[in-house]
Amino acid sequence: MAEAVAEQAEIGVIGGSGFYSFLDDVTEIAVETPYGPPSDSLFLGEIAGRRVAFLPRHGRKHHLPPHRINYRANLWALRSLGVRQVLGPCAVGGLRPEYGPGTLLVPDQMVDRTKSRTQTYYDGEQLPDGATPNVVHVSLADPYCPTGRGAALKAAHERDWEAVDGGTLVVIEGPRFSTRAESVWHRAQGWAVVGMTGHPEAVLARELELCYTSMTLVTDLDAGAETGEGVSHEEVLEVFAANVGRLRDVLFDAVGRLPATADRNCLCTGALAGMDPGIELP
Repeated sequence: MAEAVAEQAEIGVIGGSGFYSFLDDVTEIAVETPYGPPSDSLFLGEIAGRRVAFLPRHGRKHHLPPHRINYRANLWALRSLGVRQVLGPCAVGGLRPEYGPGTLLVPDQMVDRTKSRTQTYYDGEQLPDGATPNVVHVSLADPYCPTGRGAALKAAHERDWEAVDGGTLVVIEGPRFSTRAESVWHRAQGWAVVGMTGHPEAVLARELELCYTSMTLVTDLDAGAETGEGVSHEEVLEVFAANVGRLRDVLFDAVGRLPATADRNCLCTGALAGMDPGIELP
């Protein structure tokens, strides 16, 4: 189903090149999937004695907008290398005044407000090799891995970054930012942060029985939570650049805290229990 590769990894990180570009020994691997090409090559390196595969979510040149990312290929490619736990750092807007720029929030819930994204592997559509997946329904009541969330929060605490434990990430289609009315409505629902890439990453990871943890960095107060002209692309990039080193340190510490693949014991590992997906997972 996927191109055979000699290199393997146990942990995946979906994020930008700033997370791996400084490593001394990085191997670049192109991976083919039944769902087309992932966003870019996968970059393999070692952190805290763990083999990690990095995948630039938007491509290394940031040429893919959120609604055009091949999320299915990205998660499939990671699993084909042996990855079973995924950390997904992303930039978000804060929906509450107390969640200002520089806040690290590890969400425990998600709301999907996207419109046109393929969000399942199990749609009955025949794959290029002739296999046809069955229609199955996985539970997503708790969309994020509790073990991964704990590792991320402990890593932040050790770095003196008091991350917000829990909150709802609402995912919008993009690539535009919210209108002020949309932002006010999101906040009125009690949601914490808003982003464009958390869905369908979490859903597809669960369908592959991968542990998935979102780590959201607030880069701005979303339009309804502030006065003035609202959020700009330049503002987001500036705040993210100012915090990427700190986020990278926490991310790498979290990698070291994740359990060995054989020791995973969480809700993610049995997502397909009792179901027949109809296709062989890599």
